[in-house]
Amino acid sequence: MHVRYTQRAVMSEYEHTCMIRGDGGRTIRAILDRICNKWTLLIVATLDQGRLRFTDLHQQIPGISQRMLTLTLRNLERDGLVSRTVHAEVPPRVEYALTPTGKSLIPPALALAGWAIEHVPHIEASREAYQTRN
Repeated sequence: MHVRYTQRAVMSEYEHTCMIRGDGGRTIRAILDRICNKWTLLIVATLDQGRLRFTDLHQQIPGISQRMLTLTLRNLERDGLVSRTVHAEVPPRVEYALTPTGKSLIPPALALAGWAIEHVPHIEASREAYQTRN
């Protein structure tokens, strides 16, 4: 009972921080590093349109190298955000799609993008003021 109370007290004390898991925030930081990566967000947003082949993804995401696309897709598959389907054809056809977990990332990603769009003027003005001061 005492352990349960102490654990509950710790959870409420840290519920709004990355310390909630008790591992110094390592787990939360690793997940945020993955999902807040610009390539991850662009891949997830692109796959929100539906299942795509590697070449189609590469063409629809300007500036991403084949190597970075491959690495990011592997990490997203490992984390359960993207599924990879290999079709037994010659040459093999590989398609990528969002999993339900990957689809659940769309609303927060759109909210973050909306926040960025809304605050562009303020951020640009702050950057200019900072440059002027320094």
